[in-house]
Amino acid sequence: MAPDIRPWPRPEWSPLPYEGCVGVDGRVLVREDDFFIAHLRFTENATVHEHPGPNDTIVVILEGEGFTSVAGETAAEHAGEQVRWPKGVTHRLWTEASTMETLMVEATS
Repeated sequence: MAPDIRPWPRPEWSPLPYEGCVGVDGRVLVREDDFFIAHLRFTENATVHEHPGPNDTIVVILEGEGFTSVAGETAAEHAGEQVRWPKGVTHRLWTEASTMETLMVEATS
């Protein structure tokens, strides 16, 4: 059987298309029926708006540091750490005086 080699679904960096997102660019690495992986980069003072997500999500901090809130509880996060956002629970991700790169891994089924 030949390897199933495909290009990334959206390899170019572009601003997140959601109202309230500021200073965050992303690209889509994998889009399958049951999961989704995006690479995000945050400038200083960037934010992904507070919202409840439709799916369970894991955020892997690749570089830098920032903050997350889940159901109103805030925590600092750093490279080498991950945070989990349960489906339907309000969450947010942001930076202040630093930049950050993350992988967002979302279960879609």
